[in-house]
Amino acid sequence: MKHSLFGNLMKDRWFALGITLLFVLTLLIALGAWFSPYDPHETSFEPLSPPSKSHWLGVNDGGMDIFAELMLGVQNTVFFGLFSGAIGLIFGIFAGLAAAWRGGWIDAILMRLAEVLMAIPPVMIMIVIAAFFRPSPAVLAVTLALISWPTTSKAIRSQALTVRKSLHVRAARDMGGNGWYIIKNHLLPELFPLYLIGFVAKTRMAVFMEASLAFLGLFDPGRKSLGAMIRYALQYYYLDVWLNWLAPPVLCFALIMLSVTFLAISMEKMFDPRLKEL
Repeated sequence: MKHSLFGNLMKDRWFALGITLLFVLTLLIALGAWFSPYDPHETSFEPLSPPSKSHWLGVNDGGMDIFAELMLGVQNTVFFGLFSGAIGLIFGIFAGLAAAWRGGWIDAILMRLAEVLMAIPPVMIMIVIAAFFRPSPAVLAVTLALISWPTTSKAIRSQALTVRKSLHVRAARDMGGNGWYIIKNHLLPELFPLYLIGFVAKTRMAVFMEASLAFLGLFDPGRKSLGAMIRYALQYYYLDVWLNWLAPPVLCFALIMLSVTFLAISMEKMFDPRLKEL
């Protein structure tokens, strides 16, 4: 089933383009540290040195190799997005299935909470928490997950209610299957496409949020990030640093966002019948 699903997705040009960009980024993350012999935190080089054979992208204002800094920045940004996306998906699955299966006051409380969270812009909550409490990136990633699960939970709840009424689920209940058995063997597997869409969407939002907070200077100044690199490079816009310092993190960030966006578009087109091309 999963092989045929991937094959069908690969026929879509958006998915093929997105997975290609993602493959390039994966190679960049995996091989970047091997190509750069320098510690991204080392400050022993001449500040603002131009690109050379020793420093492919030159040296920043703090005496650090820009290429090494870029590789670590890409890793931190991507890992933040993946971690937050995974945690948000888990919360969304749990809340959606619990609301659909249990119903009653559990459904009412979870869905009202989801509506409240959806009414509050996540960026405002994240800026306030990052600015006043200065938590670690892992804590911020979990915080973002805790406020971004409602969209996934509502989609899962809606589909789970439909699956719950299907004949095979009713037959399983009549044969003595308990709630956990039905959820594990019927609801969870049959809602798999929604997990892909939810994970990709939440990862995309988390990547954008991480870069935005870093650009605003709300992370640890010593932490490498694409947003932080863009922020520091813009301070030296009057120097000739556009191609070697500013453009690389902007390009990497654009590739990350484009790859995840293309994947999301293709999955939504395949799994949402309202979006299928006529």
